[in-house]
Formats: sequence, C-alpha cells, structure tokens
Amino acid sequence: MGGSTLTPGFERMEWPLAFVLSWQPTRFEAAATIQDLESTLEQLRALGYAGVELAVRDPAMVPAPRLRALLERYGLRVPAIGTGQAWVEEGLSLTHPDVAVRRAALARLEAHLELAAEWGSLVIIGLIRGRLMAGVDRARALEWLSEAVAHLADRAAAYPVRLVLEPLNRYETDLLNTVEEALSLIERVGQPHVGVLLDTFHANIEEASLDRAIARAGERLFHVHIADSNRWAPGWGHLDFEPVLKALREAGYRGWLSAEVLPQPSREEAMVQVARWARVALNRFPA
Repeated sequence: MGGSTLTPGFERMEWPLAFVLSWQPTRFEAAATIQDLESTLEQLRALGYAGVELAVRDPAMVPAPRLRALLERYGLRVPAIGTGQAWVEEGLSLTHPDVAVRRAALARLEAHLELAAEWGSLVIIGLIRGRLMAGVDRARALEWLSEAVAHLADRAAAYPVRLVLEPLNRYETDLLNTVEEALSLIERVGQPHVGVLLDTFHANIEEASLDRAIARAGERLFHVHIADSNRWAPGWGHLDFEPVLKALREAGYRGWLSAEVLPQPSREEAMVQVARWARVALNRFPA
C-alpha cells in the first residue's frame, strides 16, 4: 500500500499536510481535478500527506462509499470540503438578489454538511457567498449572509460539523476580504463552531501583515490554506513563510496546512513541491 513509502518525519508534523483536489472538472484553477482516484490517493500517501481536501460542486455526484474505502486503505483524512464551485459553475450564491438562487445555495451547502459528517470535515464558505450584485447594497448582502451562516451553523451543530469563512481577495469577491471582516460576521452569528480559514495567497493581497492577521484570528482560526504569492506551491513565489509559521505556533494553531495551489507546472510536480517545502519547514520549526 501507499503508506509504506511515507516521507520520513511527516508523521511527526505538528500541522498535518493536505492537498486540495477537485472532485469534478471545474474552471476554478487552484484545484487539480482528480483523474484516477486511487492512484492520486496513493501518490499523496507516498509523499507523506495526511489528508486530501475535497473541492465539491455537488455532493450528490460523490460516490461516498468508494471514497471512504480508499481513504481508509491509504490512511488519509478529509480535513475540509470546499464549496465554491457551486458559484463558479452554477452561480449559486448566498447573497444573490433572487431568493430562489439563495435558497438553492443554502440547500447545496446543507448537502455539503451531510457529506462532511462522513469524515468530520470542515465546510468552507468561500466563493459561494457570492459578490455584490446590482440592486443589493452591502448591508443587505451581509444580512443575508449572516442569516444563512446562522442557519447552517444550527444544522452543522447536529452532526457535529464546523464551518469556516474564508476571506478572499478583492478580485474574486467584494464581501469579506480580511480576517477582521470575517470575524465581524462570525461575532454577528454568535456560534462557537464557526471560524476562519486563512489562505496565505489571499491574505498576502489583503492583509497588512499575515502574522498579525493570524494573531487576530486567534482561537477562531480553524483551518489554513497554503500557497505562495503567485498561487503556485510554497517556495515557488516570493512569500516569506517564516513569520507565518511562527505566528501559527504562537497562536496555538493545531489544525491542518492544506495546499490550495495551481497545478503548475503539473499536478504531480506541485504535490511534490508542497511536500518538499513542508519537510524543510518541519526541520526548521521542529515541534
């Protein structure tokens, strides 16, 4: 099995490593599409990954029993489930002016919660929150978003599953670009199992300081996406990860490092580079 060739040292890594893969073909570029499920999971395990984060447009299209069996075979977990493709491919949005679209987005996320309960995964609310559209002001959009997140949090608590809001850069949305804005909405919702996902690519654009953003998130920081300044694998851009990793330790972060990177120059090379970077990071910042 793939586990027999684990990269030495990864089993001791204080932040377990995952790679983001898309279950379905998508226009979203920073998630490589799964082509052969078993061989992909075997490659990840051989490289030392502890998990695979799934980007899922429609949970109804995921053969959960087969996936569960393969995850068990290769000893991999699913730390989080991405939902943004429902916006990218179908235009589903929690802040759309059409109430029918908002309801469809909410129903889709409820299906994601059910899928996440299979593995105790986080459910990410990123692009599916949408962006400001004609006829909708910011206050109204944030009201709709708060109501939707509160509803989903109530449903999630029954599984239980946690939700994370992901601040995204201004070129992808104009709603919740920073950790501070995400925390403001989380406070408005008032649910303890709703937190923040910090993505180093987005934060490098929007935050004045990545380490201060991590410190500000504090115990609400539930998940971390790693990608370099150009959204390639860490080490292939100009982002300085040293203060990021130090800030994560100082904040007491005990979650995952999940690589949401462009599959460039290929998916395989990106997977190898993330693992190589993580091995260096592990040696530089031992637990």
